[in-house]
Amino acid sequence: MSEDARFFAFLKHRIGLDVASVGEAIIERAVRQRCTSAKAVDHDAYWQLLQSSAEEQQALIEAVIVPETWFFRYPESFGTLGKLAAARLAQLNGVRPLRILSLPCSTGEEPYSIAMALFDAGLQPQQFKVEAVDISPLSLQRARQGVYGKNSFRGTDLGFRERYFSQVNEGYRVEDRVRERVSFQAGNLLDPTLLVAQSAYDFVFCRNLLIYFDVDTQKRGFEALKRMTRDDGVLFIGPAEGSLLGRMGMASIGIAQSFAFRHRAEPLPDPLTVVTATPVAPPLPVEPSRLVKPIPPTTARIRSSVSPFAPASPVPRATMPPSAAAGEAATLLDDIRRLANEGKSAEAKAACDQYLKRYEPVARVFYWLGLLSEVGGDVSGAQGFYRKALYLEPQHPEALAQLAALLAAQGDAAGARRLQERAARGVNKEGRNR
Repeated sequence: MSEDARFFAFLKHRIGLDVASVGEAIIERAVRQRCTSAKAVDHDAYWQLLQSSAEEQQALIEAVIVPETWFFRYPESFGTLGKLAAARLAQLNGVRPLRILSLPCSTGEEPYSIAMALFDAGLQPQQFKVEAVDISPLSLQRARQGVYGKNSFRGTDLGFRERYFSQVNEGYRVEDRVRERVSFQAGNLLDPTLLVAQSAYDFVFCRNLLIYFDVDTQKRGFEALKRMTRDDGVLFIGPAEGSLLGRMGMASIGIAQSFAFRHRAEPLPDPLTVVTATPVAPPLPVEPSRLVKPIPPTTARIRSSVSPFAPASPVPRATMPPSAAAGEAATLLDDIRRLANEGKSAEAKAACDQYLKRYEPVARVFYWLGLLSEVGGDVSGAQGFYRKALYLEPQHPEALAQLAALLAAQGDAAGARRLQERAARGVNKEGRNR
């Protein structure tokens, strides 16, 4: 086993992370950072430390799962939650409060957004409780503190900050009335002893988690989420996960951009065994400069993933000013496009790996990695890269079109259609904005 492979295996065993879903470069960089911090002379010395220290094991996990989140991410889903919660309370007629789960909750932006959305919908504090779970104690510590900087507030509609935050020296602090509705605990979705796994919730938020698992781990995660969601409850997922969940016994509730599913009486066939193509509507067109037409997958297995994992932050380049670094990044992106279009797949992939080692991940790089994987016949890998692109940029038009084409070729007409509709909505929205 190579030096790096043993670290990949460790992360797979501990947190279910599929190295292919984030790329080897990101994990290698995290290992290098921890080697330096721990003053290990080489990888062998660091491996010995890792085996003997629970603290270092957690530190490596923390280095890999640097969170990427903000308040009211995917705002349509929170608007949908408010309407569904009001209707659900009317059905309960005061029997009990609503139970809501956020997993993984990262640094707290999502569960606090849930509480604020329910207050905005007119719910009273005693009518709901949010339970929040994450694998990272460091993230949970930040969540409990409830103080956030400007990176947690994105978009143009920040009225909620005036209603639910007070300004402090470090940024903005969540008001107590919101904090009191959320309880935090450490845990892993795949842990059978996880306390929250023993009960079912009216609403479950689990977004951008399973796309980082391999197929077998993914199925275990989906089954756990189904058990945690009441038969009459709703599961909110990430935008790249709908086609995966649609064949696992749950159906979309049909509200655009909400990414919300509920239990279905009769599950469709397991998508991992669907390999026969059926005629469907052609995918939306993509940019003329794309690499090649998709290779029809005839024997591929879907291999995508999710978790609280986001790519680790790049190592700062202290000697280079931000403007120069941005210029280098743009040049490297142009090189990737040129090499791919010239058919130099190996060179283009190497340029993608170089980009991920030096700069923050962007959707365009994962899109090109998806196309390069298709050219190489790795359809499963291509799907994983396209989903990663959509995690970073949910309306990335080319990634939507390519992933829709792959799903259509595998017989997942419903999944392909959903992606095509998302792409069309993005085009319409862009036209309105323009």
